[in-house]
Amino acid sequence: MRATALAWLMSTCLLAACAGQGGARPIPPVEQVDLDRFMGDWYVIASIPTAMERGAHNAVETYSRGPDGRIDTVFRFRKDGPAGELETMTPTGFVREGTGNAVWGMQFVWPVKAEYIIAALADDYSDTIVARNKRDYVWIMARTPTLPESRYRQLVAEVAAMGYDTSRLRRVPQQWPEPAPRPPLR
Repeated sequence: MRATALAWLMSTCLLAACAGQGGARPIPPVEQVDLDRFMGDWYVIASIPTAMERGAHNAVETYSRGPDGRIDTVFRFRKDGPAGELETMTPTGFVREGTGNAVWGMQFVWPVKAEYIIAALADDYSDTIVARNKRDYVWIMARTPTLPESRYRQLVAEVAAMGYDTSRLRRVPQQWPEPAPRPPLR
């Protein structure tokens, strides 16, 4: 009887874990990330956006290493157009030990740390894909505001291979230099 109860409990836990990921296998992170090379500006080329970043233009995520090993992050974008209101978020990244620096917890609000998986990274650190096992959000980012169309299509194919619905992927308009901000409405 105990063996049956234990088997039922284990299978229930396993099913619950799979349900949390939509039944899909975990997204493997890249093997190793050189944090110093990863720091700096990353232009968001495309994403399945969070509610906060829908309609974003000129989205840029900037990383720098804090003295305590945390990753200080500034995510900035223009809301609803290249001259729209500037939005800024400053989450903190926490690199998870034993992941080759490729899995982070990104904390916007204490104590919650959102999953952040560096799932693809060009050898020269020119572009990357940041993903989540839930496959709810994904970001294609590059060191430049644009990518050649052929490279963009390759990255979209990688996102699809991870199990994402790429019809939800939105290209983020990038217009640099930024136009002057619109004056506030009176």
